[in-house]
Amino acid sequence: MNLSELKKAVEEVELVDAHAHNLVAIDSNFPFINAFTEASGDALTFSQHSLSFKRSLKDIAELYGSESSLQGIEEYRRGTGLESICSTCFKAARISTILIDDGLKLDKVHRIEWHKSFTPFVGRILRIERVAEQILDEDFPDGSPWTLDSFTKAFVSKLKSVAGEIFALKSIAAYRSGLEINTNVSKKDAEEGLTQVLTAAKPVRIANKNIIDYIFLQSLEVAQSYDLPVQIHTGFGDKDLDMRLSNPLHLRAVLEDKRYSKSRIVLLHASYPFSREASYLASVYSQVYLDFGLAIPKLSVHGMISSVKELLELAPLKKVMFSTDGYAFPETFYLGAKKSREVVFSVLHDAIIDGDLSIPEAVEAAKDIFARNAIDFYKISSTNSPISPHRNLLQKLNTNGLEADLSLVRIIWVDGSGQHRCRAVPRKRFDDVVRKSGIGLTFASMGMSSFMDGPVNGSGLTAVGETRLIPDLSTRQRIPWSKHEEMVLADMHTKPGEAWEYCPREALRRVSNILKNEFDLEINAGFENEFYLLKHQTREGKEEWVPFDLSPYCSSSAFDAAYPVLSEVTAALLSLGISVEQLHAEAGKGQFEFALGYTICTKAADNLVYTREVIRAIARKHGLLATFVPKYALDDLGSGSHVHLSLWQNGENVFMASDGSSALGISTVGKEFMAGVLQHLPSILAFIAPLPNSYDRLQPNTWSGAYLCWGNENREAPLRAASPPGTPYGQISNFEIKAFDGSANPHLGLAAIIAAGIDGLRRHLSLPEPVDTYPNPETLLRLPESLSESLEALHKDDVIKEFIGEKLLIAIKAIRKAEIDHYSWNKDAYKQLIHRY
Repeated sequence: MNLSELKKAVEEVELVDAHAHNLVAIDSNFPFINAFTEASGDALTFSQHSLSFKRSLKDIAELYGSESSLQGIEEYRRGTGLESICSTCFKAARISTILIDDGLKLDKVHRIEWHKSFTPFVGRILRIERVAEQILDEDFPDGSPWTLDSFTKAFVSKLKSVAGEIFALKSIAAYRSGLEINTNVSKKDAEEGLTQVLTAAKPVRIANKNIIDYIFLQSLEVAQSYDLPVQIHTGFGDKDLDMRLSNPLHLRAVLEDKRYSKSRIVLLHASYPFSREASYLASVYSQVYLDFGLAIPKLSVHGMISSVKELLELAPLKKVMFSTDGYAFPETFYLGAKKSREVVFSVLHDAIIDGDLSIPEAVEAAKDIFARNAIDFYKISSTNSPISPHRNLLQKLNTNGLEADLSLVRIIWVDGSGQHRCRAVPRKRFDDVVRKSGIGLTFASMGMSSFMDGPVNGSGLTAVGETRLIPDLSTRQRIPWSKHEEMVLADMHTKPGEAWEYCPREALRRVSNILKNEFDLEINAGFENEFYLLKHQTREGKEEWVPFDLSPYCSSSAFDAAYPVLSEVTAALLSLGISVEQLHAEAGKGQFEFALGYTICTKAADNLVYTREVIRAIARKHGLLATFVPKYALDDLGSGSHVHLSLWQNGENVFMASDGSSALGISTVGKEFMAGVLQHLPSILAFIAPLPNSYDRLQPNTWSGAYLCWGNENREAPLRAASPPGTPYGQISNFEIKAFDGSANPHLGLAAIIAAGIDGLRRHLSLPEPVDTYPNPETLLRLPESLSESLEALHKDDVIKEFIGEKLLIAIKAIRKAEIDHYSWNKDAYKQLIHRY
């Protein structure tokens, strides 16, 4: 019997790891020995004598070429560094996707975004008990005690607010009070449980069964309404688990309750040692699916094989899924992937020998278990989730490759003048060559202006020389308006692995790393996108673009008229994993706004690029022109791309004052950072308001910020301190920069802002008093009234030069000078900008 086809399928399939946790820094105090065992304390001494420990140690030593001992591997890890061992482990594991439960508390844990350097796509799983505890750790906004009603409102609101950004909810009720969920827990019992929790010391740890059951049922209702799966820990785990209560049969009351009949539940860890019980539940309840992570690789070889066989005794093959339950150390992901391939091959091999499966059926089963089941179950390719690597993965799993030859991948970059540009290659060539080696691009491309597709004088960039556009595979997405195509953002390298000094995305990464390394701070950003919708008409034999409608600010009639466009844009953004907070008609004629959710600044800049692409393309599909030009019509309001910024440390917003000690509601680091931005704002404008047309927008009385000041909720101040709903009273959660507009390269704009903020932190700059009245031109300095003035300020700003880099800054200055000269000589040339931005 020739099993080579099955062997090939098992070895070559790219894995979808549907349940894992964050990695930790190399110097974390979480012991490396915990990569091999669930034991703790004195039991760790004996764990080194288990079969799985000895086997796993050999597997890792073989991968690294190191000494086959715990000490030898630890020495190798310290000497090699985390990034290198991550690259080694994930490359060997061939994992295309990881869904991370980031609710596991570990020392020096890396955020979810960090993991994208090693795997094409990373998504989030939200642990519900952790959400509840974080809410209760904070005081109620008005200072009154938490009640069940106020807690429920806050908890459900939080789940709903992130429903479009996550792939599943997860419960660890088994750890706290067991799986015998009371589906009829009374409000009185839940209230008493909440009171008991709140009387204990902080940080809150929810262990009362009544409130745990209540939280579980509330979460299940939200999950059903948003068609989100719920992962449930079952079977073995850490020693604080009462295994008697983790038998999944205890869930029968939930599964039988008609209120939850449309839920989708996955039982984790093969429910070991209750694998047969889990198999039974999956066979008789449509809601139940199975995941065998942790059982592989933590059991002996016999234990792993028997556990998976027991899952398949009754459960449909379409309901069993792979995961690593990897955590803390990249080696756990490697071991989970390696042993899973071996175990699944062994199980399917025996099924063929036994006559249960044919070879083709076994091949399909392997693809289902390792990838397709998870893609379908977690709706990774649905309209509300990012799908970057999966269309290609499903292509490999399901088709003969013809589609790959016919469809295209767009490689997108944003140049020094803020224009989006792309090249497209057939998908097969992309996968075979371009994804690793990139494509060539003339140096001149980063020296182009808004009016000419050629390098400007003085940029230092000419037709001589070539950079390479290297796709950032973590940004690879299916194009929502052209389902058979994909798009990906590119970095600029001199050769693969070496960044070009003119690369905007690298500039933002570099400055962000300085902020992290010097101050242990990260920037979160969220953009508001204003744009005009224009329609084409012929008037007196002359073709022109005119506003889509003439309705006022927040007009419901304007919203209704544009609804086909706006709803399609919203769905497309959600399909790309871009959170939309709100949208409305703006004050200009035919003007609209999309406000995006905040995320880490590098991701926020990428999201802004994709958002502009989506809006322009879908408007074009409906016969309209969407333009982000700063001042489309000189007699109407301008369009901005206002950016909201906050400072984060270890997952907490540290821009906000932690208590009432700050009269301004802003922390010390927040004030120093903001002071740096305010001081350098005139030169920052050359990056975030990069066209002469930008300054037609930055005028008094237009809500754009024309004077050098900041204010609390003052929309005439260029820097606005914001306290949105949900922020504790008297505190400021972020600040907004109103001058940022749609012609700016978002990566360069954010890089300049962060550079200024770092200067404020280094020099401990003081933030002046806020201007909480209408700005008085007699007492305040005017911001640059033209690009010429901003460019002059940039010439004098050595701080920006230090962070952005001399060569890139020379090119930017030359582009801005060319813009000034061109539009000063061609007064009506700005009208053509609607086709550029």
